[in-house]
Amino acid sequence: MRNYLNGAAIAALTITFASEALATEWNVSVWGKRRAFTEHVEKLAELVSEKTGGDFTLNISYGGLSKNRENLDGISIGAFEMAQFCAGYHRDKNPSITVLELPFLGVSSLEQEVDLSMALYQHPAVVADLARWNATLLMPSPLPQYNIVGTGDAPATLADFEGLSVRATGGIGAAMSTIGAVPTSMSATEVRQAMDSGVVKAVSFAPHAHMSFGTIENGTWWTTNLNPGTVNCPVVVNSDALADLSDDHRAALLGSVDEALDYYVDFYTNNTMNAWGPALDEKGIQRVTFSDEELAAFKEAAAAPAAAAWIEENTGRGLPAQELYDMVTGMIAESM
Repeated sequence: MRNYLNGAAIAALTITFASEALATEWNVSVWGKRRAFTEHVEKLAELVSEKTGGDFTLNISYGGLSKNRENLDGISIGAFEMAQFCAGYHRDKNPSITVLELPFLGVSSLEQEVDLSMALYQHPAVVADLARWNATLLMPSPLPQYNIVGTGDAPATLADFEGLSVRATGGIGAAMSTIGAVPTSMSATEVRQAMDSGVVKAVSFAPHAHMSFGTIENGTWWTTNLNPGTVNCPVVVNSDALADLSDDHRAALLGSVDEALDYYVDFYTNNTMNAWGPALDEKGIQRVTFSDEELAAFKEAAAAPAAAAWIEENTGRGLPAQELYDMVTGMIAESM
């Protein structure tokens, strides 16, 4: 009887260990709080769990695993398996994808931003660029054109930005400097304190971030149509962790990306954008709209020089910068 029970116990333990061995848990590093910007990550976790019967789970941490500027470093050493970051936080670490942060590219929708990003992420030079960090690009976090919330007197013309300290990263910061603003690069989680202390007088964000990080709590004006560009904030996975997944789990993850992005775009369009106008009205924030002539002059001053500088700098890094730029602008031109 003792031998029989021992055999049964051993068999039960073997089945238990086998089941546990099949289960996979990934840690995911994002920041702030759950918001439109992270809805595709949340949806991805939901879909992966459903498709694998709970055997593959994504544990999403809002700031508990890493600082947002250090997420790519954490991916490189395998501190966690998935993370979100913004290219402009560390342009030297991911120069290839900063082409999508150039000012006045002319991207007109979140859907177009998704198409551009996914195409760029598959370019061999981009794959190799991120491979330096043991990272595989999974999906973008498409954002609409940025606009600015500021404190104090509202600018009547673009000339009024002269000397104004503005939180603006990447190509948006470069564009703002052409009209005399003083761009300052900082992560989203630092912005509210910087506004409160007067370090910056204005902040460039997409609508969801203006609401999530509190700029409209003390802002007095918002630009409706400056539209200098946007940022590219991909979700990446540790390449080794991706390779180590079972075929079924890998298929569940990769096969859920399109649905997660569709959900994100719908959420941003129908929830965030619908809430933006009423939020401005509630806070009594003045809307500032610039003339077509001023915007045309702004684009002429900022777009071509920024593109030329980006191509020169990144060609020097060994990237096929002209090819990447032509690919992105060509796709935009074809969609018009």
